[in-house]
Parts: sequence; structure tokens; C-alpha cells
Amino acid sequence: MQPDSQNSLEPQESLESSLEGNQPVAPAPAPSAPENETPTLPPKNDETPERPQKTPKKVLKGISNRWSIYLLVFIVLIIGAVVAIYVLYKHENKNPYSGSGQNLTPAQLNSIANSNNVVGSANSLLTVQSNSIFNGVVLVRGQLEVAGPLKLSQLQVNNNLAIAGNAAIQGTLTVQSDLSVNGNSTFSGSVSTPQLSTNSLQLNGNLTLTHHIVTSGSIPSSSTGGPTGVGGTSSINGSDTAGTVTINTGSSPYSGCFINAKFASAFSNTPHMLLTPVGSNAASLNYYVNRSTTGFSVCSDNAPQSGQTYVYDYFVID
Repeated sequence: MQPDSQNSLEPQESLESSLEGNQPVAPAPAPSAPENETPTLPPKNDETPERPQKTPKKVLKGISNRWSIYLLVFIVLIIGAVVAIYVLYKHENKNPYSGSGQNLTPAQLNSIANSNNVVGSANSLLTVQSNSIFNGVVLVRGQLEVAGPLKLSQLQVNNNLAIAGNAAIQGTLTVQSDLSVNGNSTFSGSVSTPQLSTNSLQLNGNLTLTHHIVTSGSIPSSSTGGPTGVGGTSSINGSDTAGTVTINTGSSPYSGCFINAKFASAFSNTPHMLLTPVGSNAASLNYYVNRSTTGFSVCSDNAPQSGQTYVYDYFVID
């Protein structure tokens, strides 16, 4: 409700009358509020205006928005963890060594070149990306693992060399000392050796000899038979494989076996024996040989002459 027009004019007239008489002007009284209307007070500076109340629908929508953001962040973290695990797994499979990498400074590289200083720790890993050339001696105190092919112009092993798998040597193999082979050996090419010692030799093909056959071994034992006569002697010089038999007759020799020889090593089977007379005197006898796995005898079916020497060469093979 607005105040009466009469009341609103009274302050103006009082002001004019005061100005004319140079009298102080009294402040105009504030309009009185109607009796039935409650005056509205402005909010104080330290009071916050009351916020409008949220409905349950708005509250649920806000919670849903916040959970959507949390779910998105959780999915991103899961994907990041999976990627990190995959990268670490690939790195472990690619690099067989454990330990963290360490970059070397120029000062550390210089210390490697000019001294025996230790660079890094036992768990450090030195990775060289480019090619490396070592002009001096390289000493590896621990185990040496080579992931790729190993090419050597010369290999010197001062101790044992153990090869678990097959070994293919395309060049010449020179063994300065003994070579011991526990299993079978196959040579596709020729074998050249100044001396070959073996307990057993089996040839599936032809045997070609371009030089002499030299036999050696223990001399067979022998005894002189009675047909050599009184004062007769006999001897043998050679081995189980080859040698010479010498018979010296005494007085009154007669036919029979003049010498009985026993092999130093018995044969598995009855061997084959060749007996050759040396000179016409030995050929004049009707000589023959008796042989067994343990020895042989040189005999004649006619009586030799007294005081004569008869020489025979023999060759024995199994």
C-alpha cells in the first residue's frame, strides 16, 4: 500500500520552509508500513542466501555421474597395468640377464680402456649397441654365453673342451696330443697319420698299402725236436705274424718235426701260414708245417743231411 498523497507532500513543504528561514531541516520520517504487511529485510553481508533444495532425482543423477567417472578411471588403470605387464614380460624373454641397466659415462669408458678399475656392480648390465673391437686380451672370469653364431679365426683351449652336441669342422683339425674317442668314428674323407695304433682294425673295403708292412710283437717261444740229430739246434726270430726259423742239424738227423713254436698270443681260429724256404738247401727237403691256434711246427718227411743249416721264412694270418 502507498501512503496518502497528503502525507507525501508534507515533508516537501517543511523542507521549503526550512530553506527560507535558514532553519535546520529535520529528516523526513520513514513511511510507515501497513499494519497487516510484514516488512522485507535485506540479507546481511555474512549470511548466505538459502540454496534451493535438491530433489531425489537430481541426487541420483549426480551420484550416477560420479560413478561413471570412477569406472572410466578404473578401466584406464586396468588397461595400463596389462600393457605394463606385457612390456615387462617381453623384456624378460628378450634379455636373459637379470639386473638393471646402467649407462656409462665417458669417464667410466676411459677407465675401462686405461686401467683395471671395476665399473658398475655385479648386478649391472653393460649393453653395447654398436660393433666392438678389442685389440688386446679379453678375460672372462665368469660364464660366457653367446646367443648368436660364434666365429673364431683361431681357438686355443688350455683345459678341457666339452661339446654336448654335434661339432662340424670344415677346416683342418690338428691335435697336438692324444685323441681319445669312446664311440664310433666316421670319416668321409681320407685319414692321414704317421702312425696308427689300434687294438682292432676292421676294413669294409680294399686295403691299399703304398709302403712296407712292418710287423712287431713278442717272439714266439720254441723247442728243438729230436729229428735235428745229436747236437742239433733250432731258433726263431720274429713275431706271431712273421719271422724266420733256423734249423742246424747235428749228427744222425732223421725225418720229422725239427722245431716246435708257440705263439705269444693265441689266435681265435686256426691261422693260415705261409712257409718259404731260403736257399736251395732248405728247398731240398720235403718240408711241411703243422699249425694250430697256439703254435706251429716245421717238419720234413725225408731226413736232412748232418751238419747243415736250413732256413725258412713264415707269415701267419688269421
